Amino acid sequence: MPEFAGDILSMEIIAVGIITILAVISPGPDFAMVTRIALARGRHAGVFCAIGIGSGVSVHLAYTLIGLGVVFASNVWVLTSLRYLGATYLIWLGLSALWPDIRALLGQRKSKALNNKDINTNSALTAPGPDQSQDRLTGGSGSAFWIGFACNALNPKTMLFIVSLFSQVISPNTPVAQEVAYGVYIAACHMIWFALVATALTLPSVQARISAIKSWIERGVGICLASLGIKLLAS
Repeated sequence: MPEFAGDILSMEIIAVGIITILAVISPGPDFAMVTRIALARGRHAGVFCAIGIGSGVSVHLAYTLIGLGVVFASNVWVLTSLRYLGATYLIWLGLSALWPDIRALLGQRKSKALNNKDINTNSALTAPGPDQSQDRLTGGSGSAFWIGFACNALNPKTMLFIVSLFSQVISPNTPVAQEVAYGVYIAACHMIWFALVATALTLPSVQARISAIKSWIERGVGICLASLGIKLLAS
């Protein structure tokens, strides 16, 4: 029996390890957010965003470990509320990335209506690229951390992943200390992976290749974030 129990434990550890890695590296809001922060503010802010994402996972881990995860997942109003909050946040993040273009478009229309300014001059003043201006969301390491934290803490898919993992894969007989160790591993995987993403995106060789299209990448990320939020609302 002890040998059989040990085999089950080993299988559980392997399952948690593989499932977590696959879940972390799959594209989603966290990946899009780290990409935007790293390209707009650099490696330092991107790593802080990654740490925030890993810390956000700890919120889901905390209520799951004390037994509230299943209660939350089985109550429709909790999932609905979290879905609305997460979707609204993603849409807001997406629109903030597109705000320079929106502001430029509004400025151009106003200029045409008043007919007192040159359109090109107005566009240059009102629509600086990501290297020329810093929006409120990516203004520093502290804000980058909290952006990552909120992006993951408000993600209902992360909630369902954690709850499913602990209820379907991890045995009820698993010691609490080992469950906590699983939680630390899951959070660390998020931090390490997204820190690597931020580091890779800010390598000089990568920056040299994407410098000409950096603003378009940020626009694409903004559209992806807003689309994910809209999809979450519609689901």
